[in-house]
Amino acid sequence: MQCACTLHYPCCCKRMDRRDFLKNLGVAGGTVLLASSPWLSAFSEAGHTNKATARLGIIGPGSRGRFLMSFLKNNPKAEVIAVCDIYQPSIDEALKMYPQAKVYKDYRKLLENKEIDAVIIATPLNTHLQIALDAFDAGKHVFCEKTLAMTIDGCFQMYQKHRSTGKVFFSGQQRLFDPRYIKVMELIHAGTFGEIEGIRAYWFRNGDWRRPVPSPELERHINWRLYKEYSKGLMTELACHQLQIGSWAMRQIPNKVMGHGAITYWKDGREVYDNVSCIYVFDNGVKMNYESVISNKFYGLEEQILGHLGTVEPEKGKYYFENIDPAPGFLQLVNDIENKLFDSLPFAGTSWAPETANENHGEYILGERPKSDGTSLMLDAFVEAVITGKQPAQIAEEGYYASVLCLLGHDAIETESILTFPDAYKLDYLNHKKVSTL
Repeated sequence: MQCACTLHYPCCCKRMDRRDFLKNLGVAGGTVLLASSPWLSAFSEAGHTNKATARLGIIGPGSRGRFLMSFLKNNPKAEVIAVCDIYQPSIDEALKMYPQAKVYKDYRKLLENKEIDAVIIATPLNTHLQIALDAFDAGKHVFCEKTLAMTIDGCFQMYQKHRSTGKVFFSGQQRLFDPRYIKVMELIHAGTFGEIEGIRAYWFRNGDWRRPVPSPELERHINWRLYKEYSKGLMTELACHQLQIGSWAMRQIPNKVMGHGAITYWKDGREVYDNVSCIYVFDNGVKMNYESVISNKFYGLEEQILGHLGTVEPEKGKYYFENIDPAPGFLQLVNDIENKLFDSLPFAGTSWAPETANENHGEYILGERPKSDGTSLMLDAFVEAVITGKQPAQIAEEGYYASVLCLLGHDAIETESILTFPDAYKLDYLNHKKVSTL
């Protein structure tokens, strides 16, 4: 069956492996998508060394760390040779996946292991910065889960350390490698949906975000996301992913932000908000609205990028043009009759006119919704970059700006003020006023 894609781009209806996917998108030839996704150059064959594998140490093999390990398990070029955690149950679970891995309780001892080429940091947010700085100093390549650090200055320190050491640096922004988002950005940057006039992003859940605790003294160790000492809640855990999509689409970072947060439902002793809302403003006046609520899941998560010619929803992998085919004759007749009926009533007005959006179900850009969210490709790219020792273009910068934007939004919420992106933290390789991320 042919896919519904009418834009004449490579069809991805069937499952493809990494090489087939990249070949279809034009990366193998080094052309088509590198303008929108230059980090895909990590998959280039050129420059590979004779070294067959990347030897990795996992610092923090908790639920997220083991999720990443599950993808590494399927990559013959990745070898996990060490794990480190202070929580024994996490170590035990990790050893079920890699029984030969060396075990450490102190990450600094792991960093002393000369056999390790790179580390993956999947620890609580408040520990990221020091571990990453120490890893760079130890000569390791670094993959650090988002958000990079607890403060904007901490993110800047981590980025600067990457630059000064020349080591590979990735962060957990898997949407950069998601087929839906890659194709969406190519179309946006080609002008398919016209000028971007607005961005809406949201992530709704219905759950207390708590994890079971075997004993009371472990509450903050296990539920660290709920306490300000270790986390900044929804902005650093969820918004970091979606704000990066806005700057990727706009090819610049927003310069101002305002916001509000509160605890309105999960009044269970947590310190971080259970709902947040921010407005980010770009220099050209376009706004990116971000919202997250964790007491209602009806709308799920999505980023909606609104152009004057059409709208695209990357999470669904769908697009909607503003001008769609007129309704079939019968439906048009019914609508006409309905409009005439309501037009004769005093309470009726233009709000009763049928909205075309109700009939516009959109099309899938890749033929159907892909099963992967880009995590596997992201880790594959990190492994390739570790083997070659080459940093893919702009991926460190994307991760840096995503982290800074979510922290800036959090600070705006906390101070109840409009904040401007500090010039001191705009990376010097970029333009001055319109800071392009691509």
